[in-house]
Amino acid sequence: MTKAIKTVVTALALMIAGGAPVAAQTFEPPRGCTLSLTAQLRQCQVANVYSCTGDAPGDRWITFADGVGIFFTSRIDFETRWIESIDHDSGNIERLLPKAADHASFSTLLATGRDDFDFMTETSDGFVERFVGADTLTGETVMIDGIPLERSTFDLSSYDASGAFLTRRSGSQFISRDLRLFFGDTEVFENAQGDRIETFQPPVTFALPGEDGFGTLEPKFDCNAVLARAPGLTDRLRSFRDDRI
Repeated sequence: MTKAIKTVVTALALMIAGGAPVAAQTFEPPRGCTLSLTAQLRQCQVANVYSCTGDAPGDRWITFADGVGIFFTSRIDFETRWIESIDHDSGNIERLLPKAADHASFSTLLATGRDDFDFMTETSDGFVERFVGADTLTGETVMIDGIPLERSTFDLSSYDASGAFLTRRSGSQFISRDLRLFFGDTEVFENAQGDRIETFQPPVTFALPGEDGFGTLEPKFDCNAVLARAPGLTDRLRSFRDDRI
């Protein structure tokens, strides 16, 4: 599953354009941190996964970059809970609140095929959001760039502190048992204002240490496109969930 995610995210359509890609750049993890995986995603995004010696065992950080640069960083724990996320455009930080009716658990998903969750987050500007939903394994396995993945479905709704509906997200994802990570696939996003957006952002290639593309900040796929955006939505395609690559 992924972390707290913005209600104003993503694009309504992709239209062909002639924009040139940015020059190749290399991601440098912070001091005391080690990069472990680079994933190229559809819709012109690349994700880099790293861990840091000062964090709890099993914690990992994921940075997302598009054709402009890094726009989002998230931290997940061993159970893929949404511990912390940073929106680099706004500077806003979102953190998981410690008390929850039912924290997300990757271990439960692997053991039983389903994980229900009900937890809350708070942003640095004081906005509290409740997330309720479930992840379910379908039993389907796929191989993407040499890494075995399993397909899962999810349904996730969010509410404000008063209980008012904010967003609903549903669709399919992939999980890696070995990496203990979620990866995106197809998704439908809906909000209280009546917006409905469909996205397709599965991983295409993976790079491990020593392999071509490891540590790059340059996305490779679907970058010859211009985003046709709805009024009030963010101006670049974003990942919906912090714990989902």
